[in-house]
Amino acid sequence: MSNETLFYICGIALAVSAVLTSFAGLRVNSFPGKLGPLVALWFVLLVAGSATFAVLHAQDEEKAKAAELAKANEEVEEEEADVPASGAEGQEKAGGAGAEEPQAAAKGTGGTLQLKASPTQIAFDTTELASKPGKVTIDFENPAAIEHDVAIEQNGKEIAKSALITEGKTSVSADLAPGTYTFLCTVPGHAEAGMEGVLTVR
Repeated sequence: MSNETLFYICGIALAVSAVLTSFAGLRVNSFPGKLGPLVALWFVLLVAGSATFAVLHAQDEEKAKAAELAKANEEVEEEEADVPASGAEGQEKAGGAGAEEPQAAAKGTGGTLQLKASPTQIAFDTTELASKPGKVTIDFENPAAIEHDVAIEQNGKEIAKSALITEGKTSVSADLAPGTYTFLCTVPGHAEAGMEGVLTVR
């Protein structure tokens, strides 16, 4: 029998005893008389029993709640443990849907490419460059009096950049894995004016 059931039994017995005692006291003038100590002892036992089982019942409820909380925490931890795997799977699916492939190791012979700025316009002499993977160098010549440079970017992230020059030559190098990159002049407004192109590494 549970502590909750015993608590309710003691509580009901106490209530019933109180009603019967009151009724007997009203009907019998000599009540409780010699039965007084027994009646008092009975009520003491019922009160003590009710209090004891109330405390035990409360402890049982606390234990039950603690067990439920522990189980809920375990379920949450299991769900969190499953998230990284499914997240990685989602990233793989997103990549297969046309996203940029993860950059592979930059292994290969690379190459040296030639790039020249227009002496009269804000433009490069080409908008397409190609190289093998590895260390890729762009030799850049700027014959104009306007400052230009050349930078290599991928997905908006700058990988390498040359010095700003006028009427001179410079170069920029980077270890590049197979993929598509952008080369551009970083002087404000120059790339927007068309001074940029696509660098394909394969």
